[in-house]
Amino acid sequence: MNAIALCRRSLGHLHTPPSHRSSFSPRSALAFPQPPPTRIARDAVLSLARHLLALYRPLPPQIRPPRLELRIDVNQPDEDIEAELASLHRRLHTPGDAMNACARLPALQPGLIFHHREADGEHYVYVEDPSRGCLAGYTVFNRLIEVDRRTDRHVRSPHSKYAPAYQGRGIASTVYAWALGRGLCLVSGARQSEGAHALWRALARRHPLRWVSLQAKRMHDLGSEAPAARAAALDTRMLLLGEGWSLPQLHAHQLLHPAAPGSR
Repeated sequence: MNAIALCRRSLGHLHTPPSHRSSFSPRSALAFPQPPPTRIARDAVLSLARHLLALYRPLPPQIRPPRLELRIDVNQPDEDIEAELASLHRRLHTPGDAMNACARLPALQPGLIFHHREADGEHYVYVEDPSRGCLAGYTVFNRLIEVDRRTDRHVRSPHSKYAPAYQGRGIASTVYAWALGRGLCLVSGARQSEGAHALWRALARRHPLRWVSLQAKRMHDLGSEAPAARAAALDTRMLLLGEGWSLPQLHAHQLLHPAAPGSR
């Protein structure tokens, strides 16, 4: 007889206090005094419990995936970009939607409309092609969680998505130049597409560029160039200086700090 059968058999022999006997039917077995569970049943239950405990094995600790150091690896399928832009274009012309309240910027490029809105300190620029009735793409200037409040007031990290038909036409470069002209300093993201990396290099011909390390909520100056190994680190970024800013001013306002020893 197995342990489960013994347990079921023992349930019929539970002792009932005299005060409760009147609540049972005279035909019920529980209406009569019963002997306590047998020692055999108790031993069988304990044996089953020990067997189940022996089968228990703790799960192995979760293995953390290796940290990826590849910096130029951001690529999104063209179909996904087109679908996202189509959805945003519908919202842009939907009354009551937040995007419908965008302000129009001065014409930054002929034939295109540049819509701008600001939310929680972040800037969104949507570029519309009215002749084709579609959204060419957009750029968002995000706040950085890696910097302190003092620095947060002056720097943003831009990210762009443009349809394939509008890539390579200098639209993103025009939008970045608009933000730099407003006095914003731009910090590159942790990873970049090849096109974005080329864009930053092109902008560096017209705006001062520094390599920085983001550590302990501060930007640390690494110089105008960074070795390949240092540039590949995820905390290393590029910094474009906005209109009205110079390297001495960034240091004077404690927005840029000296590089930590051994960080270059």
